[in-house]
Amino acid sequence: MKRTGLSITALLGICFFSAYISAQEKSTRINLNIDMTKDIISRHIYGHFSEHLGHCIYGGYWVGEDSPIPNTRGIRNDVVAALKRLNIPNLRWPGGCFADEYHWMDGIGPRAERPKMVNTHWGGVLEDNSFGTHEFLDLCEQLGTEPYICGNVGSGSVEEMSKWVEYITFDGESPMANLRRKNGREEPWKVKYWGVGNENWGCGGNMTAEFYADQYKRYATYCRNYGDNRLFRIAGGPNSRDYHWMEVLMKNVSYRLMDGVSLHNYTVPNNWRDKGSATDFTEEEYFRTIDRTLFMDELITRHSSVMDQYDPDKRVGLIVDEWGTWHNVEPGTNPGFLFQQNTIRDALVAGINLNIFNNHCDRVKMANIAQTVNVLQAMIFTEGEKMVLTPSFYVYEMYKVHHDAALIPLHFVSPEYEYQGNRIPAVSASASKDRNDIVHITLTNADPAAEQNITIDIRGGSVSSVTGKVLTGNELSAHNTFDSPDVIKTEDFKGAKLAKNTLTVKLPSKSVVMLELK
Repeated sequence: MKRTGLSITALLGICFFSAYISAQEKSTRINLNIDMTKDIISRHIYGHFSEHLGHCIYGGYWVGEDSPIPNTRGIRNDVVAALKRLNIPNLRWPGGCFADEYHWMDGIGPRAERPKMVNTHWGGVLEDNSFGTHEFLDLCEQLGTEPYICGNVGSGSVEEMSKWVEYITFDGESPMANLRRKNGREEPWKVKYWGVGNENWGCGGNMTAEFYADQYKRYATYCRNYGDNRLFRIAGGPNSRDYHWMEVLMKNVSYRLMDGVSLHNYTVPNNWRDKGSATDFTEEEYFRTIDRTLFMDELITRHSSVMDQYDPDKRVGLIVDEWGTWHNVEPGTNPGFLFQQNTIRDALVAGINLNIFNNHCDRVKMANIAQTVNVLQAMIFTEGEKMVLTPSFYVYEMYKVHHDAALIPLHFVSPEYEYQGNRIPAVSASASKDRNDIVHITLTNADPAAEQNITIDIRGGSVSSVTGKVLTGNELSAHNTFDSPDVIKTEDFKGAKLAKNTLTVKLPSKSVVMLELK
């Protein structure tokens, strides 16, 4: 997975900060030109990722049809209902590292006859393959989301991946289409997004960029379009700041075979051997977490620059299909299950990253937070029949207003958050206008103690009302539990005042805010 360090560029500023002002002022002025929209913020930036890892699938989504937990064909009703609140646009599956040891034919047919295997990547537990292709695509239909399937390059074959595409999408006479019908699905599914391998520089085969580029072309050639199902083929891209990997792919693979390139980057507060506690952390660890989150902007900027050399028309999308915080597992839990709590700190990481993706929507066409249920920076925790929503869930609920809206570039100077002589921007922001001409602004304040006073000058039109939502807490480590599920949740925001075309905002410390202007 990914290693990051303190970001030099983050200390100099990120794309939507033109300069810094004195940390003592704790105020800023934003120019909002509502008539100057730019690129569309793809709703797929708000995608999710669910791997056969820990209790993400089993116990998270899947309980089986005989479970006393209310379910529809084995899929938990409460989890589906919660995720539908987010309008999740796509769901990536089955991995992750698991994808490159997954053989899809083990997960079809009568469940009692499916072969069992050991999940060697995640906890060494038994994988009984009861959740396979049909179950996943049923889940996507229940959620109303688009599936994003990641195929096996590391231990699989070209034939295996080609047959999986045919099994799912071909509406004709063939062995694979007939096998699908035999297994209970007459009509093919529509599956647009197809990943050709995962982390092939690491757990997906420890390949060189040059070797993978050649392998990608072989596999992608046989991922065919059937009928009116058009594949969006995504190459396994670089590990964080591996710009050489990106250049090799862009130079050697035609855009006719490659619609997107993935990028993986996690926010690790300390180091990979001791990542740090999700709930018991110092301000120094918090500052480092935010600084490493801001590194995402530098990463996207530099990878986009490489892509621009070979694809100036931006036909190939940058797909950030694994990102989020990675902390130590909770004490007493299986180290291979990657279960961690989710606090206000994680909510700020989510809000900052989503603002960065929005502001780079000319190149970033999809992103998938890791992972949806019970793993890493999850939206939802489950335990038996119980379910709780995390602070990160509420950020996604607030930010869904940006789905397929037109980006409004922002120009402003951020106050600084200073800790022991180091400084980073305190405020991040993005804005958009939807199809009904409603303007939304999302703001984060990373300063754990200081309120930010923001003045927004509205130009190119007029607005007559402002409403908003806010997510914050008394402590950075505040979080929800099964016993106290509503410690952190969104509230109506009363800190915005509109006078003519000037909006003033008192942005609370350690907060995420969404404003709606009509």
